[in-house]
Amino acid sequence: MNATRAQTRNAPTGSSPFRVEAAALPAEKFSDPLVTAKGEQRASVALTKLDTLWLNTGTLCNLACATCYIESSPTNDALVYLSADHAARFLEEAETIGTREIGFTGGEPFMNPDMLAMLEDSLARGFEALVLTNAMKPMRRHEAALLALRERFGDKLTLRVSLDHHTKEVHEGERGPRSWEPGLDGLRWLSQNGFSIAVAGRLLPDEGEVAARECYAALFEREGIAIDAHDPARLVLFPEMDEDKDIAEITTECWGILGKSPQDIMCASSRMVVHRKGENAPRVVACTLIPYDDGFDLGATLQEASGDVPLNHPHCARFCVLGGASCSA
Repeated sequence: MNATRAQTRNAPTGSSPFRVEAAALPAEKFSDPLVTAKGEQRASVALTKLDTLWLNTGTLCNLACATCYIESSPTNDALVYLSADHAARFLEEAETIGTREIGFTGGEPFMNPDMLAMLEDSLARGFEALVLTNAMKPMRRHEAALLALRERFGDKLTLRVSLDHHTKEVHEGERGPRSWEPGLDGLRWLSQNGFSIAVAGRLLPDEGEVAARECYAALFEREGIAIDAHDPARLVLFPEMDEDKDIAEITTECWGILGKSPQDIMCASSRMVVHRKGENAPRVVACTLIPYDDGFDLGATLQEASGDVPLNHPHCARFCVLGGASCSA
């Protein structure tokens, strides 16, 4: 357990129930953006259209999960709160290039004091908005404002709640004690009040997707939650990630071998704005999963960030290509 999580109240005490079981990643892998450790040409992905612009609201969170890919916690401010003024500059640029959706992720977005202003600005400009939240106290403080936004913008606003598993034991093994009921209660409140909602979950190493969807469906029915667990856009089941564990590198030949297209990969249609601590202004990175790696920092504007992205990180392989996942779903 890292020091930050160990010092956090209500943090899980053991290893993640979703941990990846694999050998350690060899140091020579993912070390060159152009070629793999075997000397083969590394695959890259071109931006076809910026369909989703993600705004990272900051890494501060009310929880300290066992395996948070972005290391969010109540004490980690490596990514500081994004301001509404800074966000507006990127929203203006996104308007000129036909972006459809603005995604908000963190940390817990509703901890950012400018979150409601940024959300309203996005919706008022005509974008669809997707907010990733744990639906706990930070969100519940804004019930009246959220109801007002739902009244004005309807299903243009979707809230995707992180419910890591369909059982309390596994969910709290990842998110810590006393995280299940508050999150489930927030999800029920959203459903009862007619919001467009979705859930993000994870699969245990030995758990099949079909079985997991059936179990989530039973949970949603018991709790009166209006989500179709068999709709992959409404119940998003993510593969696990661990950048320290071995995984195959993706070469240009892999597209044909795997029957996949670069256009299916998340960085073909999305970018993320982050404001790193100590920097004067936000930057644009290639991916929601890799905010700290300089190799994925693409520039200060969306135009600068429109270049190709070499798949030079374990997350590119495990989550996106081999896992077939996307945060935009």
